Amino acid sequence: MGKDQAIGGAILAVCVIVVVGFLVLVVDPGLFSFNVVEVRLDAVLILVSAAFIAILGIGAWIGYTMATTPAPKPIEEITTEAETENKT
Repeated sequence: MGKDQAIGGAILAVCVIVVVGFLVLVVDPGLFSFNVVEVRLDAVLILVSAAFIAILGIGAWIGYTMATTPAPKPIEEITTEAETENKT
């Protein structure tokens, strides 16, 4: 097993554990002797907050990529270069 596969397996395991923990807190928070309503609201708040932050993070990543990527060459310049290479 390669290093990338091991990291992927670890990420998968962590995600599965988090999902199971979240489902336990939402479905039966009384299992841990917590205030049921408060725990459910906290679990949903955490999930919604994480999703919101993830969406904003993706948007920021797209914006950063667009801001730091140089503009492509004009088509005319590319075709001129291709014609010059084909003649030689």
